[in-house]
Amino acid sequence: MHIYRTHNCGELRGTDCGKQVKLSGWLHRKRDLGGVMFVTLRDNYGVTQLVAAPGSQAHDDFEKIRVESVVTIEGKVISRGDNINRDMPTGEIEVEVSSVILQSAAEVLPFQVADEDNAPETTRLTYRFLDLRREKLHQNILLRSKVIASIRRRMTEMGFNEFQTPILTSSSPEGARDYLVPSRLYPGKFYALPQAPQQFKQLLMVSGFDRYFQIAPCFRDEDARADRSPGEFYQLDVEMSFATQEDVFSHLEKLFYGLFTEFSDWEVTKPQFPRIPYEEAMRKYGVDKPDLRYGLEIEDVSDIFAASDFNAFKSVVEAGGVVRALCVNNIADKSRKFLKDLEDFARENGAKGLASLIFAGSEIKGSLAKPLGDASKAALREKFNAPDGSGIFIVADSADKASVILGKVRIRLADELDLREKNAYRFCWIVDFPMFEKDEETGATQFSHNPFSMPQGGMEALLSKDPLTIKAYQYDIVCNGIELSSGAIRNHLPEIMYKAFEIAGYDNSVVDEKFGGMIKAFKFGAPPHGGIAPGVDRIVMLLANEPNIREVIAFPMNQNAQDLLMQAPAEATEKQLKELHLKITD
Repeated sequence: MHIYRTHNCGELRGTDCGKQVKLSGWLHRKRDLGGVMFVTLRDNYGVTQLVAAPGSQAHDDFEKIRVESVVTIEGKVISRGDNINRDMPTGEIEVEVSSVILQSAAEVLPFQVADEDNAPETTRLTYRFLDLRREKLHQNILLRSKVIASIRRRMTEMGFNEFQTPILTSSSPEGARDYLVPSRLYPGKFYALPQAPQQFKQLLMVSGFDRYFQIAPCFRDEDARADRSPGEFYQLDVEMSFATQEDVFSHLEKLFYGLFTEFSDWEVTKPQFPRIPYEEAMRKYGVDKPDLRYGLEIEDVSDIFAASDFNAFKSVVEAGGVVRALCVNNIADKSRKFLKDLEDFARENGAKGLASLIFAGSEIKGSLAKPLGDASKAALREKFNAPDGSGIFIVADSADKASVILGKVRIRLADELDLREKNAYRFCWIVDFPMFEKDEETGATQFSHNPFSMPQGGMEALLSKDPLTIKAYQYDIVCNGIELSSGAIRNHLPEIMYKAFEIAGYDNSVVDEKFGGMIKAFKFGAPPHGGIAPGVDRIVMLLANEPNIREVIAFPMNQNAQDLLMQAPAEATEKQLKELHLKITD
């Protein structure tokens, strides 16, 4: 018989009754019922109920052993008879224990493992090894492993090859702060941890590798959010040669549809995913990562107010602004406080106000019920085909601000009214991002997103068009209002890259200095190529239906970028600093 186990704790069934078995695991729960000791034993695979008779050595041993201690037991599998627990895979049986070996004793626990006791996150992260024993979190991490294995299999089946790119590299402006690593051999010089393998994966395409992927660690010194881990994260890094935007889309849609249907029984958007131009997304949803599980699309109603006698909004339109609105059903029975809170929320997010019309049967209520003429009210109701009980919420402002404000109101309404479609993953692509934008402070033209994207129209567009009207072959994939990734068809032609950077205020020497390796490679023949890099952490977060990304990462940092378990970051010793030619100053 094996020294530790003949079976795991999720394995035994009714057909095993009568067998002598050995199990090892953590003592999950103890219950003494009338002298009979019932113990639940847990390992990575599941739980098994153990029973120890009154007066037995096993009973005495279990009385002395704390929960979460590691034990090995021997015993006989017996049937539970009429007391089957159908919620447990092993619920038909229990093991009558004949001997107990304590492998490792547990101290008093800082929080309960068997029960969800809402321990503070600081405590959970400090004792993360205990936290990971809890069933939900344990299953999340196992899910992550299975998802990554499935991604690898699916990418390989689609003809992609997995390569590894350097971790110690040079600093590159990617939009966030670098983590720097001082060099011992080269005093005063630093490596940088990669914010992404962007340049390396493009160089692989130049090297003649047609399709690449990697489950890539990325390092960015940025603040935490619920859907973003500080410090480090993992992404599915993908690049394809001789690929159009639609080629990237078709492969990623196949991956995501297969992945999400494999690990969830929720409804998933079938390929082809909707393609929504950036400008349309901003106008209709007020955000470039729209949640398509509910409607509430924003409409432009400037023409209605331009023809009205409501001067407050009419004057906004005459001054070059816009009036935009959204309509939501079943709002007429909401209290004045609900409407006041919604208006306050809009003001907190930059609105001058939030006007409303509420259609309560034959009565019209809301802030515009009295000042707005009947013809304008009727036109608004017809515009939205608004039924009884619905309400229209309106913002008058600049084109840039009106939809963004209403976009936040839209999300607030979805939260307050529980409008999201249940048990569904709704994917879409956001396309046609602007190549350039104007810096609000200086007025200078700058890159809108990725400077390595190919401009639509190529060199001709850069030479002949207003830069602010040029679109890029750049795209985001969004699921349930969460951006999973940005991607692009790359600018692989040196002359176009130099010109694009010139428009953004950089001369050729800056391009050569910052991106010398890549621009040099492009001068030796580069294929058209493009790619994307969906976040693995966010994918698993969605599949686990977790609101916080730290719940799908085994050893995450806290919101302050601290590893509470390993006490990082920590001070370096004088010897270490001396070897690295560093000195700490105030």
